[in-house]
Amino acid sequence: MSMIKVSATSRTAAVAGAIAGVVREHQRAEVQAIGAGAVNQAMKALILATGYLRLDGINVSCVPEFVEVTIEDKVRTAIKLVIEPERSPDTSGAA
Repeated sequence: MSMIKVSATSRTAAVAGAIAGVVREHQRAEVQAIGAGAVNQAMKALILATGYLRLDGINVSCVPEFVEVTIEDKVRTAIKLVIEPERSPDTSGAA
């Protein structure tokens, strides 16, 4: 599974489709964005992807993380969104 990289000029619908497709196939998607514009596009895409997946009966959760990436010998801080299907609540009664 590869990282979905989002820029400020990424098309949200295309990124949303990629997120939904990766979650369906691999049960997990990772999205990376650097900069305010890219994070904005990534969040809009995540919202759209959540709707696409919900139509298939898949509810997802997202955990945002800071990660450091090296680009042209410079260390930059990126936002990584880890998107996974929500786990079903345990109904067995075990605590």
